[in-house]
Amino acid sequence: MNEFSEPKRTPGDLKILLAGDIVLDADDPDHWLAGIAPALRSADIAIGHLEVPHTHRGVELTADVPATAPPPEHLDALLRAGITAVSLAGNHIADRGGEGIADTIERLDALGIAHTGAGQSIGAARVPAIVECRGRVAALLSYNCVGPQAAWASESRAGCNYLLIHTADGSPVTPNAALTEPADEALATLRADIAAARQTADIVIVALHKGIVHTPAKLAPYEQPIADAALAAGAHVVVGHHAHILRGIEIRDDRCVFHGLGNGCVVTSALSPDQDHPVRSQWALRRRELFGFEPDPDYPLAPFHPEAVHGALGVVLAFGDGRQATGVVPVFVEPPGRPVCVEDERADRVIAYIRRIGMQAGLRDLHWQRSTADLWMCS
Repeated sequence: MNEFSEPKRTPGDLKILLAGDIVLDADDPDHWLAGIAPALRSADIAIGHLEVPHTHRGVELTADVPATAPPPEHLDALLRAGITAVSLAGNHIADRGGEGIADTIERLDALGIAHTGAGQSIGAARVPAIVECRGRVAALLSYNCVGPQAAWASESRAGCNYLLIHTADGSPVTPNAALTEPADEALATLRADIAAARQTADIVIVALHKGIVHTPAKLAPYEQPIADAALAAGAHVVVGHHAHILRGIEIRDDRCVFHGLGNGCVVTSALSPDQDHPVRSQWALRRRELFGFEPDPDYPLAPFHPEAVHGALGVVLAFGDGRQATGVVPVFVEPPGRPVCVEDERADRVIAYIRRIGMQAGLRDLHWQRSTADLWMCS
């Protein structure tokens, strides 16, 4: 056995899997999750980012391009796929207002899926999700870094948890704004929340909705500082999502930063220019101009940047003695948008892609080695 092989686990060891954005806006959600479900079910704790509200109610929020709202019963497929907890703090969770958030949380609670990052007030949105497994306690914290500010919760307004990131020109925070550096209040929030979580949790996972959408490799100026601040405050794992395309990975003293896990499972008709919703239709056309890509017509349910076919589930092995190891399960998105864990040459391409985009972003090149058929470890 070499240092990259997954060792035999003792009772206090945990295998944690992390998925990026999840949008189940297509019929038969079990089918779309089936390609990654076996890997998720192999974990002690499996976490994804739930991107949109699941509701039949609510009025569309107009501060951003509103996403569609799948029915609450689609969330049942998450439980069947092995998802243990979800982060909710993102730019679309408030797209149907407080009613949409309430319906989403009600269904998650009924399913027993832990959640954090959204609620009927900022206090509720800030409460961490707690998962107990194999004698260990894990806490998940969830923050939206990209706005829109109208979706942020307050003491009297439903919405999502957030960290304020300054904009280059002082304008309000929106997903398309030029975001520069974390505000002092954001760093103070991270320190306080992580310190509180560590009082009762052995492992603290910080989920950040951050990054530049539909753009390969590039990290915005605030992304490394906010991740570093989370690690400095005591987080054991930092995981990013929002960009809908993979980002690089960093490892600091065994603790890992997944700067962006891309699409965990995103199947939706909301990004097609051929639809009745005028705002979403215009955005589908405009984003091609803004980000300079033409979606592959074979991917009508996932019309993202062509490089977004490369995916990954983040893996953290948290050992009972305090050590951690980092890896990924390579994922390839098959037409028309179904992610599948891969072990063939596509896995090699995913690992090569992660290395390339990491170096392009100025990150240290990691050493990768296959551990098991579907798991690659890095150091």
